Amino acid sequence: MRRAGGLLLTLAALGAAAPAAAGPWTLPKGDGQVIVKFEDMRAGEGFDPDGRLADLPADRRDTVVSVFAEYGLTDRLTVRFKGDWQSGKDAFVDYEGRGPLEIGVNWQVWRDDRTAVALYGGVADGGEGRNAGYAPPGVGGQDWEVRASAGRSFGRARWMSRAATGGFVTLEAARRIRGGLPDETRVDATLGLHFGDKWMLLNQAYGGQADDGGPRWLSVETSLVRRFGSWSVQAGWREAVAGRETPRSGGPVIGLWRRF
Repeated sequence: MRRAGGLLLTLAALGAAAPAAAGPWTLPKGDGQVIVKFEDMRAGEGFDPDGRLADLPADRRDTVVSVFAEYGLTDRLTVRFKGDWQSGKDAFVDYEGRGPLEIGVNWQVWRDDRTAVALYGGVADGGEGRNAGYAPPGVGGQDWEVRASAGRSFGRARWMSRAATGGFVTLEAARRIRGGLPDETRVDATLGLHFGDKWMLLNQAYGGQADDGGPRWLSVETSLVRRFGSWSVQAGWREAVAGRETPRSGGPVIGLWRRF
């Protein structure tokens, strides 16, 4: 894994486009990547306190334009930055403003040719947008997050499509200490499949729960990534499939990545 490719897996190790979310593989010193994403999530239903679906008082819309950047400070330390601009509407509020800004460092604890383990620590400053998907805009302050992640790449397996040439799997667990909101535990997982050196299919799940019996959520996302040299384009769909006191949101995800 000598060259940087993405936020979950380096490019040259598998010869394909970079994955789309932070993960256990740090970038080599001096390498970087920027990802700009557009998301348009809409919901007409939500999960009630018992986890059952119920109609919302009015349709909800949350549109987000986000930036994710990372840069290899050393071969084992990667600095990361996240920020976004949001607009949306529900039965109670019509809002627009900055979302949370986060900066942190990912440390490569251990790594070989196929497996990697990392620890991340970051701090976030809440904005005027939604600082949590279940909270009203503007609610929330300064947050701290500690995250452990592990991943493994693999060659072509019997269960894959004949067109697939390899893939990877990652698992991440995080604890977020929140200001103005309940603390949270989060678990994320990704399965990526490569099709030659230009195409990749990402299957991701994002789950979490707030403390003291608070909101709970589970969303799944499938997207296709196409590489064009140092640029990559991502197109996919995210959908909430389970939860408690959270909207059943779904919508398109469009991303543009640039490695440098």
